[in-house]
This record gives sequence, C-alpha cells and structure tokens, in this order.
Amino acid sequence: MAEPKGSSMGLVVGASAAASAFEWYDFYIFGTLAPVISAQFFAGLPPTAGYIAALALFGTGFAFRPLGALIFGRLGDQVGRKSAFLITVLMMGAATFAIGLLPTYKQLGVTASVLVVLARIVQGTALGGVYGGAAISVAEHAPAKSRGYLGAFVQTSAPIGLLVALLMVLFLRTLLGSAAFEEWGWRLCFLASAGLLAISVFMRLKMTESPLFAKLEGEEKGPAKSVYAETFGSWKNLKLVFLAFFSMMCAQGAVFYTAFFYVQVFLEKSLKLDPAITVGLLMAVVALSAPVFVVAGCLSDRIGRKPVMLAGMLISLVAYFPAFHAMQSVANPALAAAAKASPVVVSADPLDCATQFDPIGKGQFRSSCNIATGFLANAGVPYTRRDAPAGAVAHVAIGSTIVPSVDAIGLSAPDAKAVAAAFGARAKVALASAGYPDRADSAAVDRLALFGLMLIFGVSAALLYGPLSTAAIELFPTRIRYTALSVPYHVGVGWVGGFLPFTVFAIVASTGDMFAGLWYPFVFTAISFVATLLFLPETRGRSLDF
Repeated sequence: MAEPKGSSMGLVVGASAAASAFEWYDFYIFGTLAPVISAQFFAGLPPTAGYIAALALFGTGFAFRPLGALIFGRLGDQVGRKSAFLITVLMMGAATFAIGLLPTYKQLGVTASVLVVLARIVQGTALGGVYGGAAISVAEHAPAKSRGYLGAFVQTSAPIGLLVALLMVLFLRTLLGSAAFEEWGWRLCFLASAGLLAISVFMRLKMTESPLFAKLEGEEKGPAKSVYAETFGSWKNLKLVFLAFFSMMCAQGAVFYTAFFYVQVFLEKSLKLDPAITVGLLMAVVALSAPVFVVAGCLSDRIGRKPVMLAGMLISLVAYFPAFHAMQSVANPALAAAAKASPVVVSADPLDCATQFDPIGKGQFRSSCNIATGFLANAGVPYTRRDAPAGAVAHVAIGSTIVPSVDAIGLSAPDAKAVAAAFGARAKVALASAGYPDRADSAAVDRLALFGLMLIFGVSAALLYGPLSTAAIELFPTRIRYTALSVPYHVGVGWVGGFLPFTVFAIVASTGDMFAGLWYPFVFTAISFVATLLFLPETRGRSLDF
C-alpha cells in the first residue's frame, strides 16, 4: 500500500508509539504509586483496605475504557482516525496532569477520594480511544508484508512507557528522599506527563489521515452512518467482536498485567521485598523483553499471528503457579521456611469475616476476624482459615502459640485503632518467635534466579502482545474497525487486566493463600488459548481494504 503524501511511515509509527507510551506511562505510574495513592487519598481506611482501594481505583480507570471505546470508536469510524485520536490524547493528558494537582484526604477528607476517582474516570474514558487510534493508524498505513513488524512498535511502547515510569519514580525517590517523595514528590510523576503529551500531540498534528479512511470518504457510500448498528447489530460483525475478546483480549489483560504489575505487588506486598530490588529487577526485565515485542511482530509476518500468540499464552499457563512459588523461595526464603515449620491458622466465625474493601472510606472493619486477617495480609503472612462457633472471638494460631484477636465493634476510632495495634504488637512477637521475618533479607535474595522467573512472564507477554494489535485489526472491516477493535480490547484490558491486581490481592487477603489469586489470570489465559487455537482464523497477509 502506498503511503499518503506528506506522511512518512516513520512519523506514523513514531506518533502512534508516543501516544501509546503515554498510556502505559500513566498505567504504571498509578500502579507503582498505589501505596502512596492509598496514603494520600484513602487515609480514612485501615492499611489493607486502603491498599486494596488504591488498587481498585487503578482498576476504575480501566473500567471506563469500554465506554471511551464506544464514544471515540464511533468518532474515529465516522469523522476520522486522526481527529478521534487527537481528542483522546488531549483529554487523557489533562486528566493525568490534574491528578498531580489534587488536594489529599488530609486536606479535603472524602471529597479528595471522590475527586481522584472522577479524574480516573475521565482518564479511563479518554484512554478508551487512544489504543485503537494508535494501532489502526500504523496498520492502515503499513505494507501488508511488514504489518506485524511495524505494528509491534506500537506494542513496544508499552514496555518503554513502563520503563520511563519506573525510572521517573526511582529518580525522584533518590533525589528527594522517600519522605519528601511520599509527601509531595509523587505529584511530579503525574505533572511530568505533560512532556509526553506535548510530544505526542506535536507528532500527531503532522500526520495525514489514514489512507483507507480517506478512500472510504471518497466513496459514494462513505463512512458508516450507524456504527453501532453495523458493529453490534450484525451477527457477522458481532461474532468477530466476541471472537477478538475471547481469543486474544482475555489473555492480554491477564498475561501482561501479571507480568508487569502484579509481580511487583506480589514481591513487595506479599513477600516484603525491598522496593528498590523489585524496581531494579523489573526495569531489567522490561528492558530485556522490549526487543522481543518487535521480534514477535516480525515473526508473525513470517509464520503467522496465531502460533506466536499461542506460544506466549502457553508459557504463562505453564509458569503461573510454579514460578510464583519459586519466587517465594528465592525472594524470601525465611518466610517460606517459617510458613512450612509454623503455619498460621485463623479460627473465626465465618459471619465475622468481611472482604476489606471500601473505596470511599466508610468501612468499619473492626470485627475480630477482620482485625486478625487484615494484620496478617498487610504483614505478608500466609494463613489458612478455620471455622469457629458462631459468636466466637477470632484467634490466631502461629505454630503452637495462640494469639487471641480483639473485637473493636462499637469503639471510637481512636480506641479501635489502639486495640488493633495492641493485637498487632502481640502477633508480631509471636511471628518473630516462630521465625517469620518482618522484611525479606536483601542479602538472602537470589537476584539472578528471581530475575529469570520474572523474565519468563516478560517474554510471555511480549510474544502475545507483539502481534496482537495487527491480528485484531485484520479481523475487522474498515467501516467499523475503530469501534470493533477498541471495545473488545478495552473490555479485556480494562476489566480483565485493570482489575487483576485488585482482584488477586483481595483474594489473597481474604483467603490467606498468597497463590490463590493466580487462578484469576490462569482461567482467563486458558479461555483465550482454547479460543485462539480452535476458532481464531489466521489473518497474516489479509488485505485491510474490506
């Protein structure tokens, strides 16, 4: 396909990749700063509930992506790829910048929590139109024989955005010190997004419209007049939307977010690894896996999209449980040994135990079960639950030592905090006596082995994600391509991926089993593997002009 006059392929790829990098920068900045966001905007919640609320807020932005996909997908299919893409990038940049200026819970109370939720909603809605515009712009300009290779550069912007985010956090923490960073320096991470926004907008303004959309405008029939009716009202097109979601997007949300976000949550929250070690290893994984995205895209131009994506899914399916168990052994061997020698059991009335999640700060998690399980989850201590008689006060068995919990229901906030702290102090003594470490011993961490385990998931994500956008674009006709691609992508990324960290950690906090939450990504990856293997057609070499 000939390139449109005045728009080089390099400019198209560069502008699209810059916008996508901006998207992923936002994703990882918010995810990386979940503990800081929790402290700044959910200070009214207990520590575990506040952390889960921050993760859920992270997911809230993704929850609204499908809405944005519907709004801006329609705009992109009717008015043009360039206009829709530009509007969404500007909206997203404004919302990200605004988060850096918001007052905190300490300043405005629950109002601050509401404001940050609203900012994430605006951000998520805008993000629903960014990816489709970036991926389609490249694919509709690219020659068919190198479509997978060129499209992979948009996908590669994901690890680049993550790497920039990690470097930004590391740089500011080092420059300002942890105390200043957590007090006000975190704002600079969001304010700095203005630079990425400016670059993306500048490059995008220099681009011409997609040649396929320009051709569509010149035809008598013109662009779709009723995008939703053509996309969702026609079974021929609707089944393609379902196919894209179940065959590729479920796994995309599960595999990518496990590899580049939940691993960090697991290492820092469950295994109590020094964040500096986690970030350093993650940056190395991101840097080393980035070229694999391009290799995967190039490989898909030679052997097909399906085999490459299936390989990525299969690696994750095989690795989820054994690799995470191995991470515990190499990152915090003392914790693994203590859990084996002196297992922790919480005995409680089942009706006394509630899931500790309340994003607006109104929850009162003061039952004896919630105080016990909240403390253990926040301390990264695995436990099992045992039912006790109705009305019984919960207690924690640490090996042969019994630590009674406390019931703070009906107490004032200061008194409830005091009795919970007293229980935590007693439990800490018992845990230390049983060999449970307060933090992972940095000297005992097998960094090379841990890096290798993390890299397995990085490579898996790259193999799946590298050809994914091209494979999805090749499924849909030009008239509805923006909408039909964006909706399943953002349901997969937004609902499966965006809520993965929150859901997995909430499962861990509820069950006490730090590996139980892995069933969430495993099931979604398995669904996609079967759907891709049995139902997804091979699209390599297919013309996009249909």
